[in-house]
Amino acid sequence: MAPMTLDTLSELADSGAIDTVLVCLVDMQGRLMGKRFHVRNFLESGHSETHCCNYLLATDLEMATPDGYAATSWRHGYGDYVMRPDLSTLRPMPWLAGTVMVLCDVLDHHSHAPVPHSPREVLKTQLRCLEAMEFTAKMATELEFFLFEQSYDTIRKGGFRDLTPISGYNEDYNIQQTTREEAVMRPIRNHLFAAGIPVENTKGEAETGQEELNIRYDEALACCDHHVIAKQAVKDIAWLQGHAATFLPKWHRDKVGSAAHIHQSLWKDGTNAFHDPAAEMGMSATMRAYMAGLIAHAGETTVFLAPYVNSYKRFVAGTFAPTKTVWSVDNRTAGFRLVGEATKGLRVECRIPGSDINPYLACAAQIASGIAGIEAGLTLGPPIRGDVYAADVPQIPRNLHDATEALRCSSMLRAAMGDEVIDHYVRCAEVELEDFARAVTDYEIARGFERA
Repeated sequence: MAPMTLDTLSELADSGAIDTVLVCLVDMQGRLMGKRFHVRNFLESGHSETHCCNYLLATDLEMATPDGYAATSWRHGYGDYVMRPDLSTLRPMPWLAGTVMVLCDVLDHHSHAPVPHSPREVLKTQLRCLEAMEFTAKMATELEFFLFEQSYDTIRKGGFRDLTPISGYNEDYNIQQTTREEAVMRPIRNHLFAAGIPVENTKGEAETGQEELNIRYDEALACCDHHVIAKQAVKDIAWLQGHAATFLPKWHRDKVGSAAHIHQSLWKDGTNAFHDPAAEMGMSATMRAYMAGLIAHAGETTVFLAPYVNSYKRFVAGTFAPTKTVWSVDNRTAGFRLVGEATKGLRVECRIPGSDINPYLACAAQIASGIAGIEAGLTLGPPIRGDVYAADVPQIPRNLHDATEALRCSSMLRAAMGDEVIDHYVRCAEVELEDFARAVTDYEIARGFERA
Protein backbone atom coordinates (compact mmCIF):
# COMPACT_ATOMS: atom_id res chain seq x y z
CA MET A 1 0.00 0.00 0.00
CA ALA A 2 1.44 3.38 -1.06
CA PRO A 3 1.26 6.62 0.97
CA MET A 4 -2.39 7.47 1.56
CA THR A 5 -4.81 10.39 1.66
CA LEU A 6 -6.98 11.51 4.55
CA ASP A 7 -10.00 10.19 2.67
CA THR A 8 -8.39 6.75 2.45
CA LEU A 9 -7.49 6.90 6.12
CA SER A 10 -11.08 7.79 6.98
CA GLU A 11 -12.33 4.77 5.04
CA LEU A 12 -9.84 2.50 6.83
CA ALA A 13 -10.94 3.95 10.16
CA ASP A 14 -14.59 3.29 9.29
CA SER A 15 -13.80 -0.33 8.48
CA GLY A 16 -11.84 -0.79 11.71
CA ALA A 17 -8.60 -1.55 9.84
CA ILE A 18 -6.77 1.47 11.32
CA ASP A 19 -7.11 2.83 14.85
CA THR A 20 -3.70 4.44 15.55
CA VAL A 21 -1.71 7.24 13.89
CA LEU A 22 1.93 7.81 14.79
CA VAL A 23 2.58 11.56 14.47
CA CYS A 24 6.36 11.95 14.34
CA LEU A 25 9.11 14.49 14.05
CA VAL A 26 12.73 13.61 13.32
CA ASP A 27 15.06 14.60 16.15
CA MET A 28 18.71 15.66 15.93
CA GLN A 29 19.80 12.04 16.23
CA GLY A 30 17.63 10.97 13.28
CA ARG A 31 15.03 9.17 15.43
CA LEU A 32 11.25 9.29 15.23
CA MET A 33 9.74 11.13 18.20
CA GLY A 34 6.08 11.98 18.67
CA LYS A 35 2.67 10.74 19.77
CA ARG A 36 0.21 7.96 19.09
CA PHE A 37 -3.14 9.48 18.10
CA HIS A 38 -6.44 7.70 18.05
CA VAL A 39 -7.34 7.79 14.39
CA ARG A 40 -10.60 9.69 15.04
CA ASN A 41 -8.85 12.51 16.85
CA PHE A 42 -6.23 12.69 14.09
CA LEU A 43 -8.93 12.94 11.42
CA GLU A 44 -10.83 15.60 13.39
CA SER A 45 -7.94 17.89 14.34
CA GLY A 46 -4.56 16.20 14.73
CA HIS A 47 -3.94 16.21 10.99
CA SER A 48 -3.60 20.01 11.21
CA GLU A 49 -1.12 20.30 14.06
CA THR A 50 -0.09 19.10 17.48
CA HIS A 51 2.59 20.19 19.96
CA CYS A 52 5.72 18.86 21.64
CA CYS A 53 8.32 20.09 24.12
CA ASN A 54 11.12 21.96 22.38
CA TYR A 55 13.78 20.03 24.27
CA LEU A 56 13.35 17.31 21.61
CA LEU A 57 15.69 19.32 19.37
CA ALA A 58 18.16 20.16 22.14
CA THR A 59 18.99 16.82 23.69
CA ASP A 60 21.32 13.83 23.30
CA LEU A 61 21.02 10.08 22.77
CA GLU A 62 20.03 9.65 26.42
CA MET A 63 17.30 12.34 26.20
CA ALA A 64 19.15 14.51 28.71
CA THR A 65 18.68 18.29 28.95
CA PRO A 66 22.22 19.66 28.49
CA ASP A 67 22.80 23.39 28.79
CA GLY A 68 24.44 25.64 26.25
CA TYR A 69 21.77 25.65 23.54
CA ALA A 70 20.55 29.05 22.40
CA ALA A 71 17.26 27.63 21.12
CA THR A 72 15.95 26.40 24.47
CA SER A 73 17.08 25.59 28.00
CA TRP A 74 15.95 25.52 31.63
CA ARG A 75 16.55 29.28 31.64
CA HIS A 76 14.08 29.69 28.77
CA GLY A 77 11.60 27.32 30.43
CA TYR A 78 11.43 24.60 27.76
CA GLY A 79 8.36 25.65 25.83
CA ASP A 80 6.55 24.06 22.89
CA TYR A 81 7.10 23.50 19.21
CA VAL A 82 4.28 22.99 16.73
CA MET A 83 4.35 19.69 14.87
CA ARG A 84 2.61 20.14 11.52
CA PRO A 85 1.96 16.83 9.71
CA ASP A 86 3.29 16.63 6.16
CA LEU A 87 0.34 14.69 4.78
CA SER A 88 2.33 13.60 1.73
CA THR A 89 4.17 11.25 4.11
CA LEU A 90 1.03 9.61 5.54
CA ARG A 91 1.51 5.86 5.15
CA PRO A 92 0.78 2.51 6.79
CA MET A 93 3.20 0.83 9.17
CA PRO A 94 2.21 -2.73 8.31
CA TRP A 95 4.44 -4.35 10.93
CA LEU A 96 2.34 -2.64 13.65
CA ALA A 97 -1.29 -3.71 13.81
CA GLY A 98 -3.86 -1.06 12.87
CA THR A 99 -1.23 1.69 12.57
CA VAL A 100 -0.28 4.42 10.12
CA MET A 101 2.28 7.19 10.52
CA VAL A 102 3.01 10.69 9.31
CA LEU A 103 6.13 12.85 9.49
CA CYS A 104 5.89 16.43 10.71
CA ASP A 105 7.61 19.70 10.03
CA VAL A 106 8.58 21.57 13.20
CA LEU A 107 7.42 25.16 13.63
CA ASP A 108 7.97 27.90 16.18
CA HIS A 109 5.07 27.92 18.66
CA HIS A 110 4.52 31.68 18.40
CA SER A 111 5.36 32.63 14.82
CA HIS A 112 4.65 29.29 13.10
CA ALA A 113 7.88 29.84 11.17
CA PRO A 114 9.98 26.73 10.46
CA VAL A 115 12.52 25.93 13.18
CA PRO A 116 15.82 26.35 11.31
CA HIS A 117 17.76 23.61 13.15
CA SER A 118 15.02 21.00 12.66
CA PRO A 119 16.70 18.34 10.50
CA ARG A 120 14.01 18.30 7.81
CA GLU A 121 14.20 22.09 7.58
CA VAL A 122 18.01 22.05 7.35
CA LEU A 123 17.68 19.84 4.28
CA LYS A 124 14.78 21.82 2.82
CA THR A 125 16.90 24.99 2.98
CA GLN A 126 19.54 23.41 0.76
CA LEU A 127 16.91 22.03 -1.61
CA ARG A 128 15.50 25.55 -2.04
CA CYS A 129 18.99 26.71 -2.99
CA LEU A 130 19.20 23.95 -5.59
CA GLU A 131 15.76 24.84 -6.89
CA ALA A 132 16.93 28.43 -7.46
CA MET A 133 19.70 26.91 -9.60
CA GLU A 134 17.06 24.83 -11.45
CA PHE A 135 18.42 21.56 -10.05
CA THR A 136 16.90 18.77 -8.01
CA ALA A 137 18.97 16.31 -5.99
CA LYS A 138 18.40 12.59 -6.23
CA MET A 139 19.93 10.47 -3.51
CA ALA A 140 20.03 7.01 -2.01
CA THR A 141 21.41 5.92 1.35
CA GLU A 142 22.58 2.39 2.04
CA LEU A 143 21.66 1.10 5.51
CA GLU A 144 24.08 -1.33 7.13
CA PHE A 145 23.40 -2.82 10.55
CA PHE A 146 24.07 -5.86 12.75
CA LEU A 147 21.55 -8.42 13.93
CA PHE A 148 22.05 -10.30 17.19
CA GLU A 149 20.74 -13.57 18.57
CA GLN A 150 19.57 -11.90 21.79
CA SER A 151 16.75 -9.43 22.32
CA TYR A 152 17.22 -5.79 23.30
CA ASP A 153 16.06 -6.51 26.85
CA THR A 154 18.47 -9.43 27.30
CA ILE A 155 21.39 -7.40 25.95
CA ARG A 156 20.62 -4.37 28.09
CA LYS A 157 20.13 -6.41 31.27
CA GLY A 158 23.44 -8.14 30.54
CA GLY A 159 25.26 -4.82 30.47
CA PHE A 160 25.78 -4.94 26.68
CA ARG A 161 28.39 -7.70 27.13
CA ASP A 162 28.76 -11.09 25.48
CA LEU A 163 26.89 -10.00 22.36
CA THR A 164 26.31 -12.82 19.86
CA PRO A 165 25.74 -11.91 16.20
CA ILE A 166 22.97 -13.80 14.46
CA SER A 167 25.52 -15.60 12.23
CA GLY A 168 28.90 -17.15 12.92
CA TYR A 169 30.88 -16.07 9.89
CA ASN A 170 31.32 -13.36 7.27
CA GLU A 171 28.07 -13.42 5.29
CA ASP A 172 28.89 -10.99 2.48
CA TYR A 173 26.51 -11.89 -0.38
CA ASN A 174 26.10 -15.35 1.22
CA ILE A 175 22.70 -16.81 0.32
CA GLN A 176 23.06 -19.85 2.58
CA GLN A 177 23.55 -17.75 5.69
CA THR A 178 21.03 -15.06 4.84
CA THR A 179 18.37 -17.74 4.28
CA ARG A 180 18.63 -18.42 8.01
CA GLU A 181 17.88 -14.75 8.74
CA GLU A 182 14.74 -14.47 6.60
CA ALA A 183 12.49 -14.53 9.67
CA VAL A 184 13.75 -10.97 10.22
CA MET A 185 14.81 -9.77 6.79
CA ARG A 186 11.81 -10.94 4.74
CA PRO A 187 9.27 -8.96 6.80
CA ILE A 188 11.60 -5.95 6.71
CA ARG A 189 11.55 -5.97 2.90
CA ASN A 190 7.87 -6.72 2.53
CA HIS A 191 6.51 -4.43 5.24
CA LEU A 192 8.60 -1.50 4.05
CA PHE A 193 7.49 -2.05 0.47
CA ALA A 194 3.87 -2.13 1.64
CA ALA A 195 4.54 1.18 3.42
CA GLY A 196 5.48 2.78 0.12
CA ILE A 197 9.26 2.55 0.64
CA PRO A 198 10.82 1.44 -2.67
CA VAL A 199 12.97 -1.38 -1.29
CA GLU A 200 15.32 -2.92 -3.85
CA ASN A 201 17.02 -5.71 -1.90
CA THR A 202 18.80 -6.91 1.20
CA LYS A 203 22.09 -8.77 1.41
CA GLY A 204 24.57 -10.09 3.89
CA GLU A 205 27.45 -7.71 4.55
CA ALA A 206 31.13 -8.33 5.21
CA GLU A 207 30.95 -9.44 8.85
CA THR A 208 29.20 -11.86 11.17
CA GLY A 209 25.57 -10.84 11.56
CA GLN A 210 25.89 -7.78 9.35
CA GLU A 211 23.09 -6.85 6.95
CA GLU A 212 22.52 -4.25 4.25
CA LEU A 213 19.20 -2.77 3.13
CA ASN A 214 19.08 -0.96 -0.20
CA ILE A 215 16.28 1.45 -1.13
CA ARG A 216 15.83 2.91 -4.62
CA TYR A 217 17.08 6.44 -5.17
CA ASP A 218 14.58 9.28 -4.95
CA GLU A 219 14.47 13.03 -4.53
CA ALA A 220 16.55 13.98 -1.51
CA LEU A 221 13.75 14.68 0.99
CA ALA A 222 11.94 11.44 0.16
CA CYS A 223 15.25 9.55 0.37
CA CYS A 224 15.79 10.79 3.93
CA ASP A 225 12.18 10.09 4.91
CA HIS A 226 12.61 6.54 3.63
CA HIS A 227 15.85 6.18 5.60
CA VAL A 228 14.41 7.09 9.01
CA ILE A 229 11.27 5.01 8.50
CA ALA A 230 13.33 2.01 7.39
CA LYS A 231 15.62 2.34 10.40
CA GLN A 232 12.59 2.36 12.69
CA ALA A 233 11.18 -0.70 10.91
CA VAL A 234 14.42 -2.66 11.23
CA LYS A 235 14.52 -2.12 14.99
CA ASP A 236 10.81 -2.80 15.43
CA ILE A 237 10.77 -5.98 13.35
CA ALA A 238 13.97 -7.34 14.92
CA TRP A 239 12.35 -6.79 18.34
CA LEU A 240 9.11 -8.46 17.24
CA GLN A 241 11.15 -11.53 16.24
CA GLY A 242 13.05 -11.63 19.55
CA HIS A 243 16.29 -10.19 18.18
CA ALA A 244 18.17 -6.89 18.39
CA ALA A 245 19.52 -4.72 15.61
CA THR A 246 22.13 -2.01 16.02
CA PHE A 247 23.15 0.87 13.79
CA LEU A 248 26.14 1.66 16.01
CA PRO A 249 28.99 2.11 13.51
CA LYS A 250 31.55 0.09 15.51
CA TRP A 251 30.23 -2.31 18.15
CA HIS A 252 33.40 -4.43 18.53
CA ARG A 253 37.06 -3.61 18.05
CA ASP A 254 37.64 -6.74 15.93
CA LYS A 255 34.57 -6.35 13.71
CA VAL A 256 34.21 -4.08 10.70
CA GLY A 257 31.90 -1.10 11.04
CA SER A 258 28.54 -0.26 9.54
CA ALA A 259 28.14 2.52 6.98
CA ALA A 260 25.37 4.55 5.34
CA HIS A 261 26.92 5.48 2.01
CA ILE A 262 25.20 8.37 0.22
CA HIS A 263 24.73 8.13 -3.56
CA GLN A 264 23.96 11.49 -5.12
CA SER A 265 23.40 13.28 -8.42
CA LEU A 266 21.81 16.53 -9.61
CA TRP A 267 19.03 16.52 -12.17
CA LYS A 268 17.63 19.19 -14.47
CA ASP A 269 14.59 18.87 -16.75
CA GLY A 270 14.33 15.16 -15.99
CA THR A 271 17.91 14.44 -17.01
CA ASN A 272 20.98 13.55 -14.96
CA ALA A 273 22.99 16.80 -14.97
CA PHE A 274 26.09 14.86 -13.90
CA HIS A 275 26.18 12.95 -17.19
CA ASP A 276 27.80 14.35 -20.33
CA PRO A 277 28.35 11.58 -22.90
CA ALA A 278 30.95 13.68 -24.70
CA ALA A 279 33.08 14.25 -21.59
CA GLU A 280 35.81 12.10 -20.08
CA MET A 281 34.22 9.25 -18.06
CA GLY A 282 30.88 10.89 -18.88
CA MET A 283 31.40 13.49 -16.12
CA SER A 284 29.81 16.87 -16.85
CA ALA A 285 31.40 20.15 -15.76
CA THR A 286 28.61 20.45 -13.18
CA MET A 287 29.52 17.08 -11.70
CA ARG A 288 33.21 17.90 -11.54
CA ALA A 289 32.60 21.18 -9.72
CA TYR A 290 30.10 19.53 -7.36
CA MET A 291 32.55 16.74 -6.51
CA ALA A 292 35.34 19.25 -6.04
CA GLY A 293 33.12 20.97 -3.47
CA LEU A 294 32.46 17.69 -1.66
CA ILE A 295 36.18 17.04 -1.36
CA ALA A 296 37.21 20.61 -0.52
CA HIS A 297 34.72 20.78 2.37
CA ALA A 298 34.85 17.15 3.54
CA GLY A 299 36.51 17.99 6.86
CA GLU A 300 34.01 20.74 7.68
CA THR A 301 31.03 18.45 7.07
CA THR A 302 32.31 15.38 8.89
CA VAL A 303 30.31 16.02 12.10
CA PHE A 304 27.17 15.56 10.00
CA LEU A 305 28.57 12.30 8.59
CA ALA A 306 30.10 10.98 11.83
CA PRO A 307 28.26 12.61 14.76
CA TYR A 308 29.44 10.57 17.77
CA VAL A 309 32.66 9.50 19.46
CA ASN A 310 32.06 5.94 18.29
CA SER A 311 31.65 7.05 14.67
CA TYR A 312 35.40 7.54 14.27
CA LYS A 313 36.26 4.00 15.42
CA ARG A 314 34.96 2.81 12.04
CA PHE A 315 37.63 4.60 9.98
CA VAL A 316 40.15 1.77 9.85
CA ALA A 317 42.30 0.88 6.82
CA GLY A 318 41.51 -2.45 5.20
CA THR A 319 37.88 -2.57 6.38
CA PHE A 320 36.19 -0.93 3.36
CA ALA A 321 35.66 2.19 5.49
CA PRO A 322 37.50 5.21 4.05
CA THR A 323 40.25 7.13 5.80
CA LYS A 324 41.03 9.73 3.10
CA THR A 325 38.99 12.56 1.52
CA VAL A 326 39.78 11.94 -2.15
CA TRP A 327 37.92 10.44 -5.09
CA SER A 328 38.54 7.39 -7.19
CA VAL A 329 36.81 5.46 -9.96
CA ASP A 330 34.84 2.45 -8.72
CA ASN A 331 37.28 2.02 -5.84
CA ARG A 332 35.99 1.21 -2.37
CA THR A 333 39.09 2.47 -0.57
CA ALA A 334 38.30 6.13 -1.33
CA GLY A 335 36.13 8.58 0.57
CA PHE A 336 34.30 9.42 -2.66
CA ARG A 337 33.70 6.84 -5.38
CA LEU A 338 32.62 7.50 -8.96
CA VAL A 339 29.85 5.01 -9.76
CA GLY A 340 28.34 4.27 -13.17
CA GLU A 341 31.23 5.66 -15.17
CA ALA A 342 30.16 6.86 -18.64
CA THR A 343 26.52 5.79 -18.13
CA LYS A 344 23.26 7.66 -17.56
CA GLY A 345 23.34 6.35 -13.99
CA LEU A 346 26.54 8.28 -13.25
CA ARG A 347 26.75 9.45 -9.64
CA VAL A 348 29.11 10.01 -6.76
CA GLU A 349 29.03 7.85 -3.67
CA CYS A 350 30.20 9.41 -0.42
CA ARG A 351 31.56 6.51 1.64
CA ILE A 352 32.35 8.53 4.78
CA PRO A 353 28.95 8.40 6.58
CA GLY A 354 28.38 5.76 9.24
CA SER A 355 25.14 3.98 10.03
CA ASP A 356 24.50 6.44 12.87
CA ILE A 357 23.88 9.48 10.65
CA ASN A 358 20.88 11.73 10.69
CA PRO A 359 20.27 11.48 6.92
CA TYR A 360 18.72 14.95 6.59
CA LEU A 361 21.79 16.62 8.07
CA ALA A 362 24.22 14.42 6.17
CA CYS A 363 22.53 14.99 2.82
CA ALA A 364 22.13 18.71 3.50
CA ALA A 365 25.86 19.00 4.20
CA GLN A 366 26.67 17.14 0.97
CA ILE A 367 24.42 19.40 -1.08
CA ALA A 368 25.79 22.56 0.54
CA SER A 369 29.35 21.43 -0.28
CA GLY A 370 28.41 20.61 -3.87
CA ILE A 371 26.67 23.95 -4.35
CA ALA A 372 29.76 25.71 -2.98
CA GLY A 373 31.88 23.83 -5.50
CA ILE A 374 29.63 24.84 -8.39
CA GLU A 375 29.35 28.48 -7.33
CA ALA A 376 33.10 28.80 -6.85
CA GLY A 377 33.88 26.94 -10.08
CA LEU A 378 36.19 24.57 -8.24
CA THR A 379 38.42 22.29 -10.29
CA LEU A 380 38.33 18.56 -9.62
CA GLY A 381 41.75 16.98 -9.42
CA PRO A 382 42.56 13.63 -11.03
CA PRO A 383 41.27 10.46 -9.37
CA ILE A 384 43.52 8.54 -7.02
CA ARG A 385 44.16 5.02 -8.26
CA GLY A 386 45.08 1.89 -6.37
CA ASP A 387 45.10 1.60 -2.58
CA VAL A 388 43.90 4.96 -1.27
CA TYR A 389 44.65 3.85 2.30
CA ALA A 390 48.37 4.06 1.45
CA ALA A 391 48.17 7.36 -0.47
CA ASP A 392 49.68 10.56 0.96
CA VAL A 393 46.50 12.62 0.65
CA PRO A 394 44.20 14.53 3.05
CA GLN A 395 42.58 12.49 5.81
CA ILE A 396 39.14 12.39 7.32
CA PRO A 397 39.26 14.09 10.76
CA ARG A 398 40.58 11.52 13.21
CA ASN A 399 38.09 12.17 16.00
CA LEU A 400 34.96 14.09 16.93
CA HIS A 401 36.92 16.91 18.56
CA ASP A 402 38.81 17.71 15.36
CA ALA A 403 35.64 17.43 13.27
CA THR A 404 33.77 19.72 15.66
CA GLU A 405 36.43 22.42 15.38
CA ALA A 406 36.30 22.14 11.58
CA LEU A 407 32.52 22.59 11.71
CA ARG A 408 32.78 25.54 14.10
CA CYS A 409 35.18 27.33 11.76
CA SER A 410 33.38 26.52 8.49
CA SER A 411 32.56 29.77 6.72
CA MET A 412 30.98 27.75 3.89
CA LEU A 413 28.47 25.97 6.14
CA ARG A 414 27.74 29.12 8.11
CA ALA A 415 26.88 30.90 4.86
CA ALA A 416 24.82 27.94 3.61
CA MET A 417 22.98 26.96 6.80
CA GLY A 418 23.24 30.03 9.04
CA ASP A 419 25.13 30.67 12.25
CA GLU A 420 22.17 29.53 14.37
CA VAL A 421 22.14 26.07 12.81
CA ILE A 422 25.90 25.59 12.91
CA ASP A 423 26.20 26.79 16.51
CA HIS A 424 23.36 24.43 17.46
CA TYR A 425 25.07 21.37 16.01
CA VAL A 426 28.48 22.39 17.29
CA ARG A 427 26.90 22.40 20.74
CA CYS A 428 25.39 18.98 20.02
CA ALA A 429 28.85 17.60 19.27
CA GLU A 430 30.31 19.29 22.36
CA VAL A 431 27.68 17.59 24.54
CA GLU A 432 28.75 14.22 23.14
CA LEU A 433 32.42 15.01 23.83
CA GLU A 434 31.71 16.26 27.36
CA ASP A 435 29.73 13.14 28.21
CA PHE A 436 32.43 10.80 26.90
CA ALA A 437 35.12 12.72 28.79
CA ARG A 438 33.40 11.64 32.03
CA ALA A 439 33.22 7.98 31.03
CA VAL A 440 35.53 5.31 32.43
CA THR A 441 35.67 2.48 29.91
CA ASP A 442 36.22 -1.25 30.35
CA TYR A 443 39.39 -0.79 28.28
CA GLU A 444 40.89 1.63 30.80
CA ILE A 445 40.07 -0.54 33.80
CA ALA A 446 41.38 -3.77 32.26
CA ARG A 447 44.53 -2.10 30.96
CA GLY A 448 45.47 -0.14 34.06
CA PHE A 449 43.73 -1.58 37.14
CA GLU A 450 46.75 -3.64 38.21
CA ARG A 451 49.57 -2.44 36.00
CA ALA A 452 49.25 1.33 36.19
